[in-house]
Amino acid sequence: MPATIEATELQLLDVFSDKYIFNIPPYQRPYAWTTEQTGELLDDLLYAMGRIEQMNEAPPYFLGSIVIIKKKKEDPSAEVIDGQQRLTTLTILLCVLREFSDDKIKRDLDEFIWQEGSEIKGTEDVFRVTLRERDKHFFQENVQKSGQLRNFVKKDTTKRPDSQQRMFENAKHLWQELQDLNSKQRDRLAQFISQRCYLVVVSTSDQSSAYRIFAVMNDRGLDLSPTDILKAEIIGDMPESIRSKYTEAWEDIEEDIGRDNFRDLFAHIRMIYMKDKARGELSEEFRDGVISRLKNKNFIDDELTPFADAYKKVTRADYKNEDGTSAEEVKLSLYLKHLRRLDNSDWIPPAMAFFNSGPNNNDALKFVRRLERLAYGMFILRVNINGRIKRYARVLRAIETGNDEELFGEALQLSPEEKGKILRVLDGPIYSLPRVPMPLLLRLDSLLAGAGARYDYPTISIEHVLPQSPSPNSKWVTRFPDEEEREQWTHRLGNLVLLSRRKNSQAQNYDFERKKSEYFQRGGVTPFPLTTEVVNESEWTPQVLDQRQKRLINRLKSEWSLG
Repeated sequence: MPATIEATELQLLDVFSDKYIFNIPPYQRPYAWTTEQTGELLDDLLYAMGRIEQMNEAPPYFLGSIVIIKKKKEDPSAEVIDGQQRLTTLTILLCVLREFSDDKIKRDLDEFIWQEGSEIKGTEDVFRVTLRERDKHFFQENVQKSGQLRNFVKKDTTKRPDSQQRMFENAKHLWQELQDLNSKQRDRLAQFISQRCYLVVVSTSDQSSAYRIFAVMNDRGLDLSPTDILKAEIIGDMPESIRSKYTEAWEDIEEDIGRDNFRDLFAHIRMIYMKDKARGELSEEFRDGVISRLKNKNFIDDELTPFADAYKKVTRADYKNEDGTSAEEVKLSLYLKHLRRLDNSDWIPPAMAFFNSGPNNNDALKFVRRLERLAYGMFILRVNINGRIKRYARVLRAIETGNDEELFGEALQLSPEEKGKILRVLDGPIYSLPRVPMPLLLRLDSLLAGAGARYDYPTISIEHVLPQSPSPNSKWVTRFPDEEEREQWTHRLGNLVLLSRRKNSQAQNYDFERKKSEYFQRGGVTPFPLTTEVVNESEWTPQVLDQRQKRLINRLKSEWSLG
């Protein structure tokens, strides 16, 4: 029998009625609305309601659309494919309104929240909206059951899953906002929501058509991430008996990594497979470039889980010199920290692919050192995204084929021309390059400091020893009388130091001795070897700068094999 699709505009009193019993399937994403979206919804409702006394004079307010699977028209059971955020938040709002209402309106609002069972009809009490299994009991006991909200919103925040914490925060926010209204305003709001607010309910009897509708609607800009769309498709295609298991596995990974990072993870997996710059919607490219190539593989078991582990390894590695941690692992952690300071994450897919291939520790350290050199080389040369993607695609192909000679010899190598260009840039006005100075100086400082360096200060700033604009009568002009020479030295590597505080515009122009004692060493010994070297100098002249410049560049030249 062909699928039937209907779209109907309904008042909320018809949506939260005996016509529908909404169930959020377990493979749906967790509840994610924050107080920002919830507060905006309430503000919009209050604004739309206005000051009109007669409710039938209030303009209708459109709340958007939901997509459901309803296999039989006469059966109220409805599986929510899209719209759980609205339905859940509206339920919270109705439950809060119920707690502030007198007995008559409370009974009316009860009918929006749960359906009373009937012995004659053989039906049981049931809530109009039932959340995913992981959140269902929490939502019912604290929000939907009459009389529970008053105590719930007073509870101190405890460690809860993100979705349940959002429910708590939104309930508390709505409680505080509605508490400021008088009883008449709250009653009118309840009337306005039930009579003048509308949802378009898109209903289909067939699951595959529901997902097609869902994907089309959300690819056109509604507030769902590409991973939500992919989740609905991937888990929706699984046998019903295993959906709950894989939904839990998916959401455990998403919660562990974080929602924004989770999207990045999918973008990195796409790059590993496609080895090309993204050119369209992530969900669409992922379908064509990843899912279509899996054949008999289980995406969550065989791809998502191991790649998530690799992603965490390269973005979180923080090994320390402790029992059970090898020297190689400590070094590996340091190189990954250097990579994470760059202004792009294009190096992550090759790192993920390599660690997912199960290398031994010696190969891993060798790989990360060479990847770090390549990444910093392109960073210093300001290679654009197209150039970076092209280079990393070559690395990915070598990893995929298992060709170590190609990987360590050609793919990760810098050409003699590139090495020469990098050295020329390092010897120039490095401070003038956008986004380069801080990562480069921290990298250089770590070379001087060794393995014990730490850079977890709340503020780190870059300071010029020779000021950028010295006063005409200062000692700086005496020591650097040639204005052209002074300008040439100002932004070069040898003239730059790190401070664990914000810049002081007045102190920047102090003479050298005063700058050392009152600015560079304020509060004790400077934590940066790069700065300590300067503090140990008795004077700051072109000759001292020239020696320091050569010494620092040689350290980088040696570390990155730029000779």
